[in-house]
Amino acid sequence: MPTTGRPKQQLTLYDSLSIIVGIVIGAGIYETTPLIAKSLAQPVWLIGIWIIGGIISLVGALCYAELTTTYPEEGGDYIFLTRAYGRKTGFMFAWAGFWLVKPANIGAIAFIFARYAQQILPLQLDGNEFIAYAAAAIMLLTILNINGVQTGKWIQNLLTLVKVLGLLMIIVIGLLFVVPVSETTGQGSTPQDTDIYLAMILVLFTYGGWSNISYVAAEVIEPQKNILRSLIISICLVTLIYVAINFVFLHVLGIHGMMNSQSIASDVVRLSFGEPGAMAISFLICITCLGNINGMIFTNARVYYAMGQDHQLYSWLGHWSRQLDSPVRSLTLQAIITLVLVILMGGSENAFERLVVLSAPLHWFFFLMVGIALFILRSKQTVTKGNYKVPFYPWLPIVFCFSTGFLLFASLSYAYSQRHPEAYVIIAVMLTGIAASLYDPPRRGNK
Repeated sequence: MPTTGRPKQQLTLYDSLSIIVGIVIGAGIYETTPLIAKSLAQPVWLIGIWIIGGIISLVGALCYAELTTTYPEEGGDYIFLTRAYGRKTGFMFAWAGFWLVKPANIGAIAFIFARYAQQILPLQLDGNEFIAYAAAAIMLLTILNINGVQTGKWIQNLLTLVKVLGLLMIIVIGLLFVVPVSETTGQGSTPQDTDIYLAMILVLFTYGGWSNISYVAAEVIEPQKNILRSLIISICLVTLIYVAINFVFLHVLGIHGMMNSQSIASDVVRLSFGEPGAMAISFLICITCLGNINGMIFTNARVYYAMGQDHQLYSWLGHWSRQLDSPVRSLTLQAIITLVLVILMGGSENAFERLVVLSAPLHWFFFLMVGIALFILRSKQTVTKGNYKVPFYPWLPIVFCFSTGFLLFASLSYAYSQRHPEAYVIIAVMLTGIAASLYDPPRRGNK
């Protein structure tokens, strides 16, 4: 009798939609919009870049749908990279994700949660309030996900429903109940230069997370149908919401009001409902953050579980609790690494931006590698007949690869121009990963 359990197919189409939408629609839409407005300063460009982001995401989703429906296994990118390039490349993806990319993404959203939670229920902890709230969210949601797939998915479904309804509420309020602010009253700074690189990094960060459905492919019921459907429906829905909410922000605040807003959704609702309305928006953003964090915790841990299935030195991560029906060890260690990163950031005001910059180069590098992997796996004829195939091949995968290549260049260029010290952390993590991969025998019983 096996000593560990295995993932079971128990995620429906609605569950899959909730995972994707819940991860993609995070507090990033509230946090990045003023920064994007500062980077572009033109209403047409502002709306246009959100449409472009949605198109790029949809193209990428169609490419991912082919890979995921062909290899409906736990781990997603890890599986694709391993099959296309070999064990060491898959290992490097999991290594970078484990130590840097995934914790940075979770931590970035946790800091946004902390800021708004502090507005609702202020703490006095000698400057450590943000750390306390961020850590509490990470630990609580990790414990709930350790309690099993059913618990994790129902939490995700509920939080996603609340956040989508909340965004629709803001759109309705902004269009029907708020008198727009005159642009001539806008105060504050104006941008000196257009920074398309930063704008694209932030837009695609805000759209990011749809690929995480590939991490839980083995748990999706009828993956060949439901993964494709969930990707297309969710990205179209998210794009419509993002474009609509930015139109509302422009309509109510104007471009200068957006640029100088410290809490853009609260500013919109405050104009009609005063401080009680602004407090309600703070609560909505907290719920939005929790849904985002929960989705990432739920899916990211499956990558480390998949790595543990293949690599002997990390086999203890490849344990699936039969009693709790979850990858307990992967979830626990993921939480520990994320908490360490959050504490090291110290709750600084720019912690969100620093964490985005920290994770972006490696994120886009491996995204590009996955795009190229589609061509490699097609050439190996590992895509079987009857599976979904991306339309307009090879042109859509080429567009996806060029897009991710541009974003890799943009993230590196921006990090270099700002002289972010986090660049040294990226180098150190990758070098230690290369060293670790040299002393990593295959797991016994695996090919």
